[in-house]
Amino acid sequence: MYYLGVDGGGTKTAFALLDQKRNVVATYELGTCYHVEVGLEGAQEVLKSGVLALLEQVSGSIDDIAFAFFGLPAYGEDSDLINQIDALPSSFMSPEKYQCDNDMVNGWAAAFDCADGINIVAGTGSIAYGVNQMNTARCGGWGEVFSDEGSAYWVGRKGLQVFTKMSDGRLSKGPLYDLLKSTLDFKHDLDITALVLCHWNSERSKIASVSALVYKAASEGDKHAIAILEEAANELAEIVEGATKSLGFSKGELVKVSYSGGIFNAGKFVLTPFIKALENLSNNYKVYEPLHSPVVGAALYAEKLAKLNS
Repeated sequence: MYYLGVDGGGTKTAFALLDQKRNVVATYELGTCYHVEVGLEGAQEVLKSGVLALLEQVSGSIDDIAFAFFGLPAYGEDSDLINQIDALPSSFMSPEKYQCDNDMVNGWAAAFDCADGINIVAGTGSIAYGVNQMNTARCGGWGEVFSDEGSAYWVGRKGLQVFTKMSDGRLSKGPLYDLLKSTLDFKHDLDITALVLCHWNSERSKIASVSALVYKAASEGDKHAIAILEEAANELAEIVEGATKSLGFSKGELVKVSYSGGIFNAGKFVLTPFIKALENLSNNYKVYEPLHSPVVGAALYAEKLAKLNS
């Protein structure tokens, strides 16, 4: 028997199977299952295809799954759709053998092996989720239009904004300017508008991909790119602080914090100022590297749910 974990994100969906000894026996990856972008039917197809491909690796069937946890993007953010999203895996799994929730839960479960603490996710979007005994809390994650501060989308949008200011003289040109032009392959600066609005159709994941160019520019010494990533780190620390206030920690109690998501791949440009920002907020924070990847966290949480439901 296996435990199935699914980590849905704004860019990709990861799948993992754990055996009874907690060994990862199969992994698989597909595109996003973000229903706002691909629709409910599209999300369901991604989930079904991924799970079946995963089981094929171990010559298994759906009946071999003891329990599954589907951590899905934007889950819980539209009350009218909760039942429909909960039902997405029911086309290929029995409803008693799985549970759905927001993908933020995966990051927390992965970070602390389902123990108390707060995890901040900064992938395509951003959100914090924490547990303190019987208390749970989320902070951030209100969507890319007016939230998701510090996320890849947020950084990518800031990078595009800085490019326009470099182009029209409001800022001095740095490595980011040339990187965007050469990588995104446009000759005339104003063509970036057509690229983003028309060719990309303002697609969330494509704008988020610009964050990698912001990081590259920062690595080449672009002061504006460095400032974007430092601002992202400060925003992420504030999201953690918001979750902390809701979790009811005792005065002076140690608050364990971990992190996940592609933005933290920027290393010293994000993680170092993030830790410093937390220290400025409180000396009770201690930052830990996550114990597992988010998709493994999903499978570990499936194991925990199976035991709670037995």
